[in-house]
Amino acid sequence: MHIPKYVTAVCATAAATVLATSTPAAAETGPEQDNILPAIAYSILHLDIDPPGANDWNCRPSAAHPRPVVLVHGTYENRYNNWARMSPELKAQGYCVYSLDYGDTDDAGVALAPTVKGYGDIKQSSKELAAFVDKVLAASGSGQVDLVGHSQGGTLSRWYLKADGGANPTDPSKNKVKKVVQLGATNHGTTMSGIETLADALHMLGAGEKPLGKAGIQQYEKSDFIKELNADGDTVPGVEYTVIGTKYDEITTPWQSTFMTAGPGATVQNITLQEGCFVDFSAHLSMSYSPRAIGLVKRALDPSAPAAPCAPRAPGF
Repeated sequence: MHIPKYVTAVCATAAATVLATSTPAAAETGPEQDNILPAIAYSILHLDIDPPGANDWNCRPSAAHPRPVVLVHGTYENRYNNWARMSPELKAQGYCVYSLDYGDTDDAGVALAPTVKGYGDIKQSSKELAAFVDKVLAASGSGQVDLVGHSQGGTLSRWYLKADGGANPTDPSKNKVKKVVQLGATNHGTTMSGIETLADALHMLGAGEKPLGKAGIQQYEKSDFIKELNADGDTVPGVEYTVIGTKYDEITTPWQSTFMTAGPGATVQNITLQEGCFVDFSAHLSMSYSPRAIGLVKRALDPSAPAAPCAPRAPGF
């Protein structure tokens, strides 16, 4: 039987619309964790899991918290082990919370560990983030989101604003993102002990980024990516940035390199985690589990939130 071409086209369009607007399948949700080490262990035993409180695609933002919060994990982390404490705390505050895995699309050596994400080309990962934000906006009915990014997650968020539709340079009122909150982001690259020299050595040996993944190389301070990211300044108009750094950061070094300078039409608040709380010794990977850092994120998202607590924290892992 011959089917007219216009019928085929209509059916194809309808099918594509259903796929684009359908609610994503629910993943398993892991338990809340107090520290990143048990979160890493749990995610090794339970692949492809959501942090508690995240990815409820039926959530509708409240008047008090009208923008969904999208959590963007760091290099070699995943959506569960990075956010197994912060996600449920934000959910308990009434936010619609979402988180994705990204950056596991190449054949780097680190890809042998299935829980490791965020190692692929940051520019490609930005497109993954862009598609995810569009899904969140469509599902929630919101006009904007807020992004909370750890390490590469903060840097990736900036590239998404710069190059992949997160911000509208001609009309900032049409930005898809209102606030960006960062924890230890590699905004100006890192001299991390071993990474810079290793990156140079790998290129000299012709190995390129294959062992570490492209994102690991892109974040060292001499990289072309970092130069391109910052070529037009640290910010884009219409976005409010909060940058949280820790004095004990052993990955983003020097730790002050995470801080940014506001350009036209943007605001930046640079915060040192230990300011007013010298007993918080959180290092890079443990930042997202610090009660103080979580409190600072809550205040960045909503200035009426309670003051960030001060609790003793060991450096951790």
